Amino acid sequence: MPKINGNEIRPGNILEHSGGLWAAVKVDHVKPGKGGAFAQVEMRNLRNGSKLNERFRSADKVERVRLEQKDQQFLYESDGMLVFMDTETFEQVELPAEILGERRPFLQDGMTAVIEYYEAEALNATLPQKVVCKVTETEPVVKGQTAANSFKPAILDNGVKVMVPPFVGQDEDIVVNTETMEYVERA
Repeated sequence: MPKINGNEIRPGNILEHSGGLWAAVKVDHVKPGKGGAFAQVEMRNLRNGSKLNERFRSADKVERVRLEQKDQQFLYESDGMLVFMDTETFEQVELPAEILGERRPFLQDGMTAVIEYYEAEALNATLPQKVVCKVTETEPVVKGQTAANSFKPAILDNGVKVMVPPFVGQDEDIVVNTETMEYVERA
């Protein structure tokens, strides 16, 4: 695995540090008045989600890990486990539902997700950035209430609450951003 200097760490890098795999969330380069410069790195453990703040000097060497990304199709859920199929080898993999976190409701049958692997261990799953959902419940349009930036709450078919513009009605399909969990456009 390639070793990089402490000042080369960027947000999104995966690092092997003190026996665990960590994703760099935030990196601040600090040059104090006295002493050498260092990178203050906020890291999140990929296995258990814990956070860690660490200082790396430019002379420090850190192992950078490359994760293998595979497109996998979601088949079904059973007993809190999500079953995905590799689109090339047709192998089936069971992953815990917690791997998706709060984005879990956006997972739909047959959807292709990107699963990141370290050796044979699945560490992360990413859904497509935009997903089409149906509005099941929202307030009716009030005439004259079309002021700029006026949004109303809506409940989607997967149970997630999002804010939608006033012109979106019940039983309409909308596109939702899975990262920010916000309305994007009409489908």
